[in-house]
Amino acid sequence: MPSYTDRIVVIGAGPVGLCLSLALAQADLKVCLVEALGDDNFLEQVPRAGTNHPATLEMYDRIGLYEKLEPRGIIAPVFHYWDRHETRRIAAFDHSALKDDTRFPYVLQCERIKIVEEAMKMAKAHPNIDLRLNTEFVSFEQDADGVIARVVNADGHEETIDGRYIVSGEGARSIVRKELGIAFEGFTYDDRTLNIEVAYDFTQHGYAHRNYISDPDEWSNLFHWKGPPDRWRVHFPTDPKADENALTRPEVLQAQMQKFLPTGKPFDIIGSNLYVVHQRVADKFRVGRAILAGDSAHVNSPIGAMGMNSGVHDAINLADKLIAITRGEADESVLDRYERQRRHVAIAHTQAQTIRNKRLLAERDLAVRKRNHNELRRTAEDPALARKFLLRTALFESLREAEAIA
Repeated sequence: MPSYTDRIVVIGAGPVGLCLSLALAQADLKVCLVEALGDDNFLEQVPRAGTNHPATLEMYDRIGLYEKLEPRGIIAPVFHYWDRHETRRIAAFDHSALKDDTRFPYVLQCERIKIVEEAMKMAKAHPNIDLRLNTEFVSFEQDADGVIARVVNADGHEETIDGRYIVSGEGARSIVRKELGIAFEGFTYDDRTLNIEVAYDFTQHGYAHRNYISDPDEWSNLFHWKGPPDRWRVHFPTDPKADENALTRPEVLQAQMQKFLPTGKPFDIIGSNLYVVHQRVADKFRVGRAILAGDSAHVNSPIGAMGMNSGVHDAINLADKLIAITRGEADESVLDRYERQRRHVAIAHTQAQTIRNKRLLAERDLAVRKRNHNELRRTAEDPALARKFLLRTALFESLREAEAIA
């Protein structure tokens, strides 16, 4: 029988893997964190999520990460819904309605790359984290007492890493999930989403730092990010049959932005990318000592900023349970509770809300659009309804509901 090291093996140094590792390490657990990227290319990642909800900010604060992120982000208490078809604001929601519910009655606009950069600095400095950069995870095996991960290390040599548990924070292509034979059921939207980043001040046109823009022909999202230079990210749906290269040609991007906001002057376009949107949830989040978290377990539309946030919530939930097991305060059955709690959230909250969000923005039926917009307006104008709405969108409702699951 193998002799296993008393540590947790975490695969993937994204926000999920890093937050999990820091929470474990700060509770005096040993962690081996495996990441395929190295120091030379870790920060060369495609721009992705960066809206951090109040519930997530509380978790960042718990592990000492928030204070490092706030100076690099934009505090954004207000967000808007717009009707692009009629060029008017539908509703404005202000997180100050949650001032009695949280120390952070706002979202922090701070991109994923900044989050992992700051968290990585903390991981490198923590003596309980054995960080293996430029190391490719290949496979793993487990028995009743532990796990053995097979990797190719920075020198190109095969190596094994053992521990008590293995956690997949690898993302949607999780090797752990595939090796366990766990189904990843759901669907993929036909249209790809085009992201364009521009250096331009949209606040002069009345926009908030976060904007969800309804249009039966071409919905969009508009978000502000701190520089230098300050920039805005605009999302558009695209024709599923359109050629990818054609969609991202400079003149096409410029025309797209002029269609969105005709200024008569060229936009300073910093970058762009196309991505496919999936809505999927793993059938199981745990098999034995192998556990899924974040995108390894669930993926969704970015509308509403629930993917990364929900993944961080997975990480902190799981960290608490692994800490309790290690300290002898709980047995391994709490990992089944992790699955029950976080899979429920993935299905009933993250998936349901993101699907609803996209449907709301893209709705074509004029009568339904009008009804949806009137409902948003009434909700925003009623303090009790607005607070209830914000507790859901800020993810507090999902955390409270999960906590009630035995």
